[in-house]
Amino acid sequence: MKRYLLKAFVFIMLAFSFSSFNQKKTAPIRPNILIIFSDDHALQAISAYGSPHIKTPNIDRIARDGAIFRNMFCTNSICGPSGATLLTGKFSHKNGHINNKTKFDTNQDIFPKHLQEAGYETGWIGKWHLVNQPKFFNYWSILPGQGSYYNPDFIEMDGQTRRQEGYASDIIAGRAIDWLQNKHDMAKPFCLIIGQNAPHRTWLPDTADLHAFDGVKFKMPDTFYDTYEDRVAAERQKMHIAKDLRMDYDLKVDDNHLPHKKRMNEAQLKAYNAYYEPLNEQFKKQNLTGKVLDEWKFQRYMHDYMACVKSLDRNIGKVLDYLEKNGLTENTLIVCASDQGFYLGEHGWFDKRFMYEESFHVPLVMKYPKLIKKGTVVNSFAQNIDFAPTFLELAGVNVPNDIQGKSLMPLLKNQKPASWRKSLYYHYYEYPDEHNTMPHFGVRTDRYKLIRFYDDGDFWELYDLKTDPKELKNIYASSPKALVNSLKQELERLIAAYDDKEAAEIVKKK
Repeated sequence: MKRYLLKAFVFIMLAFSFSSFNQKKTAPIRPNILIIFSDDHALQAISAYGSPHIKTPNIDRIARDGAIFRNMFCTNSICGPSGATLLTGKFSHKNGHINNKTKFDTNQDIFPKHLQEAGYETGWIGKWHLVNQPKFFNYWSILPGQGSYYNPDFIEMDGQTRRQEGYASDIIAGRAIDWLQNKHDMAKPFCLIIGQNAPHRTWLPDTADLHAFDGVKFKMPDTFYDTYEDRVAAERQKMHIAKDLRMDYDLKVDDNHLPHKKRMNEAQLKAYNAYYEPLNEQFKKQNLTGKVLDEWKFQRYMHDYMACVKSLDRNIGKVLDYLEKNGLTENTLIVCASDQGFYLGEHGWFDKRFMYEESFHVPLVMKYPKLIKKGTVVNSFAQNIDFAPTFLELAGVNVPNDIQGKSLMPLLKNQKPASWRKSLYYHYYEYPDEHNTMPHFGVRTDRYKLIRFYDDGDFWELYDLKTDPKELKNIYASSPKALVNSLKQELERLIAAYDDKEAAEIVKKK
């Protein structure tokens, strides 16, 4: 009898052990999520998107080994609101963060909260720009406001602000790698957001990159001397390279009184002055005027912007190399995107805000070998409201019903759901502010874009993106009523679907 019981006990234990082993062996390993979120990075400054200005080999690595999105757009082209949309999966009117001046409600539902509850370790390092301190992150270290390029300050979790010597892009990438290597709990999957402040204004290059574009003459866009015919809002803006860039603050001429030079250490200041002072002396001697002066400003702006992008791309490469060397690439979704697009001289502008393509259109590349085939090209419409549901679905977490975006998972699998969106909605608010960009909302289809500017007047614009991709001819008044009405109906449908009450009230007033 004892022998029988002993055999039975051994059999049960073996069966239990085999079952446990089998469960461990077949249980899915939840993917890590790494998001590199740059600031004001234009598609025109990424070689994977065909940039004529710069090579970005590390961003291109992600695109080559994963997916590139050809039709990714933002919902409100300005820094803080884009970050809020990333976190919430909701339009600005729903998450409450409509401009850079409001405080983001950190108590609201954001995707890191759900990942934390599911056992993920969450982190945010770098630019945050949401006024309130982060919540639902196991670790965070953030730049105050826009942050500084040289020797930046960081607000830490203990409430203290500490300065670190070096260049911001290097430091942020280094801190991210340090967290992954030394602070992250290796037993848990991670979700880390790296907020790079480059290439945001005022475009201060790393001293290592000051000479990177010596001798380069950047090609001016065909629309640089746009006259804004029949486009009231475009005419009223204050973001023109020739008229609105400041000689000291933006273009580094006679800038000794500005804070960025006071932050530099001796070596940084020496390299900076050695580069800019001879060029500035030469510029002053020339006494440039008219279009020659305008084009000098464009070249200086482009040099500094592209040098910032060069450092950004190099530091993206450092993070990618760390993942590869530590065997993390196969099980990590790598996302590289910007908060919005940016103008690199198109229409004569810098900055963003408008629903026109250059600022509305956002770069996005993603890599996850277990799901995404190399060389995947996604042409379907995507928006930044889609980030949060994508990350939650990938992590096996239920997507809250009030999230307004759609998971990009089907598109990453090269599927084309019949129900996928055929149009995009946009709403910009911040006015007048320093750039005097009129508030507006609108709809974009694969061919047409209809925009309504409001507040200081009421103006409509309509563009045929097939025949006028540079958006130079407003055809609202000359278009068939049937086309205009159909676009207005689609706009009103989206306003209702996304529950934008302010826009709905404006529509009622006609």
